[in-house]
Amino acid sequence: MARPSYEPAKDVFYFEIRDGESLVTDEEGLDLISQRAAEIEAALSLADVARELEPFANSKGLAIEVRDASGPVLRATFVYERVRPVN
Repeated sequence: MARPSYEPAKDVFYFEIRDGESLVTDEEGLDLISQRAAEIEAALSLADVARELEPFANSKGLAIEVRDASGPVLRATFVYERVRPVN
């Protein structure tokens, strides 16, 4: 008789990076236990990508778009605005 599994069920979430019109597609995805875990992963991934931006880069929008097998789940967006010109 097989033992019951006590591991929580996991879903595969795909994290795609959008920078303006450019999209980097995630073909592998991550096995995560909840949508909340996917939200946290998206926020951390977005911070990593934003950290790589050139200072004062002219970006037309930066986001991590998350989907599962059923379709889009969430979008984490990095928003910044220049308040005044900097030399």
